[in-house]
Amino acid sequence: MLNIFKTSKSISRSIDDFFDKIDLGILNFKKGASNYINGNTFEFDQNIKAISILEKEADAIKRQIENDFYLHSLMPNYASDILNLLEAIDDIIDRSKDLLSQFDVETPHVPESIKKDYLELISLSSKSAENVIPAARVFFRSPDEVKDRIQKVLFYHRETDVLSNNIKRKIFQELESLRLSEKIHLRYFALHIEQISYSAKRVAHQLSTLVIKIKM
Repeated sequence: MLNIFKTSKSISRSIDDFFDKIDLGILNFKKGASNYINGNTFEFDQNIKAISILEKEADAIKRQIENDFYLHSLMPNYASDILNLLEAIDDIIDRSKDLLSQFDVETPHVPESIKKDYLELISLSSKSAENVIPAARVFFRSPDEVKDRIQKVLFYHRETDVLSNNIKRKIFQELESLRLSEKIHLRYFALHIEQISYSAKRVAHQLSTLVIKIKM
């Protein structure tokens, strides 16, 4: 059984701190993207500033964890897998920050008729990411509980995928007043919102693989 928290208390604190930063990053993405859609400019700017700081802090903690693993030769049978897992989790906040920046730079116009769809897409994709963090946390304490936790991650990923496709279909088949360039732009942002849930799904699959590995 994996006992990383018994192996090093400092590593366990660092991993918890890392997860806290990712959690807050996902929250700021969810609020930031929603604030953009709703036209809350000041709040959106605050979300971008917050997630940029959190992303840098998460990277610094991740590098420290990597250094500690190699310096102290911790968990040699699983070190590479665990560090790859943390890298995949870090990718969630990286993508989230980048997407908010893209909203800021490209300023897509979201028609009133599909604002609710985009807000729901943001919510579903964020829920997939929000649920993968508790699954990752429990992995280090009670790996047997991981399977139940990741079911929500996969459920929200599937819901995100379905809604994203519906939005794209609506954009190209129903919004006749939009130019093709505008439709492509909106499709682009729907796709990238959806990618947050894909990052969460990737983490869920890595967790499943790791649980099997440590039981062998």
